[in-house]
Amino acid sequence: MQALILAGGEGTRLRPLTYTVPKPVLPLAGRPHIAYVIDWLVGHGISDVIISCGHLAEGLRSALAALEPDVRIRYAEEPDPRGTAGAIRFAEDMLAERFFVLNGDILCDLDLTAQVEQHDRTGARATLALYPVPDPTGYGLIHRQDGGEITEFLEKPEPHQIDTDEINAGAYLLERSVLEQIPPGRAVSIEREVFPQLVGDGLYGIRLEGYWIDIGTPERYLEANWDIVEGRVETVTRVDDPAMVAAGCEVSASAELRAPCVVGPNSTIGAGAVIERSVLLDGCVVEDDAKVVNSILGAGVTVEHGAELDGVVVGADERVAAEVGATE
Repeated sequence: MQALILAGGEGTRLRPLTYTVPKPVLPLAGRPHIAYVIDWLVGHGISDVIISCGHLAEGLRSALAALEPDVRIRYAEEPDPRGTAGAIRFAEDMLAERFFVLNGDILCDLDLTAQVEQHDRTGARATLALYPVPDPTGYGLIHRQDGGEITEFLEKPEPHQIDTDEINAGAYLLERSVLEQIPPGRAVSIEREVFPQLVGDGLYGIRLEGYWIDIGTPERYLEANWDIVEGRVETVTRVDDPAMVAAGCEVSASAELRAPCVVGPNSTIGAGAVIERSVLLDGCVVEDDAKVVNSILGAGVTVEHGAELDGVVVGADERVAAEVGATE
């Protein structure tokens, strides 16, 4: 089996982190996000992975080379942003007769094997993984028949229109014939331009339970970290300590690490400092008596003596002084 991972987006909602780090490489509990994605694929028999990339593509290549995954990895590097369907068409020379397409900002353990089984049973051209959420208004709704055939997409529904909890989970199993629906050489959205054309022409969905989260905002990025360190992702081994401290760190005996939190490699935490529900990437320095709460610090950030941060995202190599410590 083959999978194409859509990893070319700029990660605008996670800026300033993604000015220097591709979103799929951002660490979750000490590992690049894309490492979890590849582990998930391997668990369902996928051995050929194509990465659709563009923004900061070299950083993505370097991270994957360091991982040395036990799968074939190839790259389709877009010359310009092509959208979720345009990226698929751009990679067409690499694609098999049947392949998965996966959004690169999803962390999940959904049953792709069950998706393949339904796809075979129905003779579908495209089968979408559907996931139940308590409030689907921010995602749009998908209506389907009992047999799985999708009948309608409803974007931004009004409260009285909500009659299902199933949303697009960003995992598609496609037959190669779907490429014919995608105009070449330009940006195309698979969700808005291609799938609606396939209604009544072999488009199916399957409801999949399990764990699923879009890590594309600071709040959900933090939530995904906590879900891993606290053992809520069944396919990921639970860590020994929900206050994770990576190798090469220096942590003062009087510092407080209030779990859950993740301190990246080669970071320094000073005397009296407090780290609470925050993620620090590589090489951060939190000086004496500083406090970092519900925040994300990019690589190489320094939080000066006595500064207090609450609910902020700080880009790589920034220095935060006490007088500009922020609450947002």
